[in-house]
Amino acid sequence: MSDRDPLGEIERAFDVLGDQFGVAAGTVPTDVVDEGDSFVVHADLPGYDSDDIDVQLAEGRTLTISAEQSEESEVESGTYVQRERRRQSTSRTVRLPEAVEESETAASYEGGVLTVTLPKVTAEDDGGTNIPVN
Repeated sequence: MSDRDPLGEIERAFDVLGDQFGVAAGTVPTDVVDEGDSFVVHADLPGYDSDDIDVQLAEGRTLTISAEQSEESEVESGTYVQRERRRQSTSRTVRLPEAVEESETAASYEGGVLTVTLPKVTAEDDGGTNIPVN
């Protein structure tokens, strides 16, 4: 028997590719755009429903995006029942360069892309808020 771990080798290959392209495996690819009076964050979350996505803003400038979904299928073939389960989760935290107005934030999800608009403020707010996804 060989001591090789083919799955481990595949995971290492994905880690190397992710490092080369600047995106770690299992994280959400994210763009942050400074539009002058606000920041707009675009996050790629294909395959999720808007109900699967959670967006949190803490301390007026730390945005956390997380998504989780699970699937279960059951196939009956004669007297044997085959069940398959899949669970997928991902998250990304982005520290914004300036504080944003928590009460004015908005999020939308369309075509697998989450867009979060965060208007800037002049003074930081120490509270946190949950941003609903439409």
